[in-house]
Order: sequence, then structure tokens, then C-alpha cells
Amino acid sequence: MTVIDGQETLKQRLADLKMEHRDLDIAIDALVNSGNFNSLQLQRLKKRKLILKDHIFVTANALLPDIIA
Repeated sequence: MTVIDGQETLKQRLADLKMEHRDLDIAIDALVNSGNFNSLQLQRLKKRKLILKDHIFVTANALLPDIIA
């Protein structure tokens, strides 16, 4: 695997994570707006969303070049 292949893989992973995060956001909004939801279910979705946010941060940082100060 070359550096470029690794970069492309990371970019695709980042796009997938962002899409899943956005989908969870939509699902959470729909669940809350329905008024008929289990608080445990909502809590699990929000926790998953936070985990995805962390993964997005780590993946985005992996794409940044190392800069020697």
C-alpha cells in the first residue's frame, strides 16, 4: 500500500464516518420530534454519535501532514 492509497482510504473512511454521523443526527431529530421514544434508545444513539465524532477527529488528523515547528 502506497502513501497515496493510504490517503485515499482515510479520505473514504472520513466521508463514511461523516455520513453516518449526519444520518444519526437525522435519526435523533426524527425520534425526538416523534415524541414517542425510549430515553435509553435516545441515549444510545447520542453516545454512538459522540463516538463517531471522535473517530472523525482522529481520522481527519491522520490526513494532516506532520509539520515540524
